[in-house]
Amino acid sequence: MQYLHVHADKQMCGLNPESEYVELAVEVFAMLADATRVRIVLALRNADEMSVNHLADVVDKSPAAVSQHLAKLRLARMVSTRREGTTVFYRLTDEHASELVVDAVKQAEHAVGTAPHHHRSDAASA
Repeated sequence: MQYLHVHADKQMCGLNPESEYVELAVEVFAMLADATRVRIVLALRNADEMSVNHLADVVDKSPAAVSQHLAKLRLARMVSTRREGTTVFYRLTDEHASELVVDAVKQAEHAVGTAPHHHRSDAASA
């Protein structure tokens, strides 16, 4: 994750196969290659913000474990925080991590061999 943090501010075209952003993208995928972190992103995608304890309840993990995952996501600039008294609230920094996770879930739905939920006519209401 050191590479992501050090080089994230360089300006270059990121969509070329030769782009240095390819290596950064791999680190983003590595950051999201954890079920708890994916669940955290999914929980935060429809919420303005959530506390560690609330997220822990939603993802069914201890607050300490969730806090460690949130620290990694924060270092990767995927989540940001706001403090209110002793409570820290987390929110997604932007929509991109959420879009990656949603697209990954949609891809996973294709792997099970049935009609993916996102292709059903009622998927828009979900």
